Amino acid sequence: MEKLQQNFDVAIRWRSYELRPQGSPPLPPEYLARIEKSRPMLQQRAREEYGLEINSGPMNTNSRPALILEKYAETQDKGPAFHDAAMHAYWQEARDISKPEVLQELAESVGLKIDDLQAILSTPEYDAAVTEDVELARMYGLGGVPALVFADKYLVSGAQPYNVLKQVVEKVRAEQDEA
Repeated sequence: MEKLQQNFDVAIRWRSYELRPQGSPPLPPEYLARIEKSRPMLQQRAREEYGLEINSGPMNTNSRPALILEKYAETQDKGPAFHDAAMHAYWQEARDISKPEVLQELAESVGLKIDDLQAILSTPEYDAAVTEDVELARMYGLGGVPALVFADKYLVSGAQPYNVLKQVVEKVRAEQDEA
């Protein structure tokens, strides 16, 4: 995504999505075993294709508090910075982004001054904004992450190489030039 922004000056708008919403039934042990078995392949692919070292956080992490805090961060013009910090904390530092102390630290790391984290996490407007995003994903028929929607028209599912994303951006730009 960073490379797309640098090379094409694309605007990225992150939306909330809960892969495992609170109250979801537990994952079957066989499924968890498959995920664990596939991690080395995921780590290798991330390393080779994206130059990233993956060290993901705990399974079944409740991401909703981080999503709510991101909605608050957006109102303070810190949304993308908070998003990046939370993603890095979970995917590269194996941190539990549901923990208040982790969220507080991440907020402070991007310049958010938060006196009462619990008050923000309890704000109905931020919670409703997360729910709205999740409902939009359902309307699109999305059932997994990552999922990228370009120009409200093209869906790219799964972690894709840069060249795939580049082709989509070039197609959107060509269509916009024709219009």
